[in-house]
Amino acid sequence: MAQPQLQPQAPIKVKQEEVVSPWKDAWRTLRKNKLALVGFGIILFFIVVAVLAPWIAPYPYYEGQLVMKNKPPSEEHWFGTDYNGRDVFSRVIYGAQISLWVGTFSVIGSVLAGTLLGLLAGYYGRWIDTIISRLFDIMLAFPSILLAIAVVAILGPSLQNALIAIAIINIPTFGRLVRARVLSLKEEEFVMAARAIGMKNSRIIMQHILPNSLAPIIVTGTMGIATAIIEAAALGFLGLGAQAPEPEWGKMLADSRQYIQKAPWTVIFPGLSIMLTVLGFNLIGDGLRDALDPRMKS
Repeated sequence: MAQPQLQPQAPIKVKQEEVVSPWKDAWRTLRKNKLALVGFGIILFFIVVAVLAPWIAPYPYYEGQLVMKNKPPSEEHWFGTDYNGRDVFSRVIYGAQISLWVGTFSVIGSVLAGTLLGLLAGYYGRWIDTIISRLFDIMLAFPSILLAIAVVAILGPSLQNALIAIAIINIPTFGRLVRARVLSLKEEEFVMAARAIGMKNSRIIMQHILPNSLAPIIVTGTMGIATAIIEAAALGFLGLGAQAPEPEWGKMLADSRQYIQKAPWTVIFPGLSIMLTVLGFNLIGDGLRDALDPRMKS
């Protein structure tokens, strides 16, 4: 009896899903956030303006003519002139350099110092945690602007000292954030496994704990730049930050406040620049939070 011949079966196609890294997935989510893209556009605009300031500004920011004092916006002076006859448009453009420089580098200093202290306090605990945590509590007991004023009063009024003061007052924010993150991560199985195989503490911190703490640091740091710009403007407004003739936006507001009725453009344009820059960083920070926090994803 002849046996039935088996028909060859078509090979089964197994659909392979693309493995997407968390950072790539976050980037995809961020690109879909229209408000975050608007924030990126705003900040990119101010960065380009700051970099190209020597070529964009029609006049030197420090030169003025008293005969052109408080002139309204015109074809010659797009944003008008201030009380010294200086071109407001040129000063606002150069002010972008100062505000972005202070905001970025003060936050970098805060992130580096706060992250280091937070890692030490959270991972080693005991007396190290007690000392660092009490230091943070003391610093947070003072309003941030008052603490910044105290630091600048000790160091002396200047833009560089204002940057240092802003960096110091924001250290506890990042320190406590990293400490809380480390306290939760060091009890995870992958950290305990690293300890079990004899991995050194420094290597565990750098290879396992720190990379898993980057997401909240990035989000808080982005929003921290916006806060630092406001704090720099506040110190400049009080005369403790940038000194004349530096075109810092807060200093421009302080110098022009007595002319607000006679020459409102001297206040409007620096104020708008501060508002737009802070808005841009806040929009980016919100977008990064939504992209990097798994709980925010549907």
